[in-house]
Amino acid sequence: MAKLGNVERRRVRNKSVRSAVKTSLIKAEKLISEKEAEATSAEMVQVLSTLDRAAKKGVIPQVAPHEEAQAVKGRLEPFLPQAVPA
Repeated sequence: MAKLGNVERRRVRNKSVRSAVKTSLIKAEKLISEKEAEATSAEMVQVLSTLDRAAKKGVIPQVAPHEEAQAVKGRLEPFLPQAVPA
């Protein structure tokens, strides 16, 4: 019975962490499309940090075969040079 309480607590925590990841990704994608270099750079740091924390907690897959955190980072990587002001 106590295990069900733990499962529910983890589910609620995971839901909020997944929501934070999605929100930060949406913000970054919006800034990338608007080509705001300075704001995009700061938001990219936030996105990568959020992804790493979510993967560390086990909310999103970190290890093979899924590696969701690495896949998202890989999709954002082409925009990193554009995000850093010259």
